[in-house]
Amino acid sequence: MAPLRVLCIHGYRQNGSSYREKTGALRKLLKKQVEFVYLSAPHSVQQASSEAPEKENGSGPGPGGDEDPRGWWFSDVQARSFSAQQHCEESLGLDESVTAVREAVKVQGPFDGILGFSQGAAFVAMLCSLQEQKLEPEFSFRFAILVAGFRSACKEHQKFYNPPLQIPSLHVFGLEDRVIPDNMSRELLASFQDPQVLTHPGGHFVPAASAHRPVYQDFLKRFQ
Repeated sequence: MAPLRVLCIHGYRQNGSSYREKTGALRKLLKKQVEFVYLSAPHSVQQASSEAPEKENGSGPGPGGDEDPRGWWFSDVQARSFSAQQHCEESLGLDESVTAVREAVKVQGPFDGILGFSQGAAFVAMLCSLQEQKLEPEFSFRFAILVAGFRSACKEHQKFYNPPLQIPSLHVFGLEDRVIPDNMSRELLASFQDPQVLTHPGGHFVPAASAHRPVYQDFLKRFQ
C-alpha cells in the first residue's frame, strides 16, 4: 500500500525544517502509513521578547532549531506580530500564505491530507474552508489533522467558520497546553462536521506516544 502523502503546516515562529524535527516521533510512529512533506510559511517573524514562541516542551533554537522563525499571518498589522488571543479587524499576510500552499500543491502534490500545528492548524481550517467553497481548485485534501488548533479571533476570518466543514478531521490537543488552552481547540470543533478528537495530558506539542498510535491509525486507514 502506498503511504498517504500529508502536507505539514508548522506553528508560528517555526519553519518547515524545525517542524520536521519536532514531529520526528510522529514520523516514526506512522512511517509505514504516511509520507510527510513540510512547507515553510512565506513571512519572516521579527524576534520580539514579548511574544511567546510556539515551543514544544520548551525546545528553543539549537541544531535545526527555529533560527528562521516564520508565520502564516499577523494579527497585529502594524507590529507584524501574532497572538492567538488578539481580536483584530483584519490581518496581514494570509493571501500570500494561501498562494504558498497552492504552489506547494501544484509542484509537490497531490496530497491526501493536511496536518497543521497551532497557528498552522488554524490555517488548515481556513484552507479546508477555501477548498469546500470551491475557491481553490488545486486543493483536493481528503482529510485534515489539527494539533492545538483554534478559531482565529480576527473578524475578517469569520467567513471560514460556517457552515461546518465536511472534510473528515482529527483534532489533537493537550489538556495542559498553556499556549493554546484546550478550550480554544474545543471551540474549533463546532466548525467541523463529525470531528474526531484525541486529547493528551501534556502541553503544546504533537503527541506521538505508542498509546496514541491506534487513534492516528484508525483515522488514517479510511483513506488508504
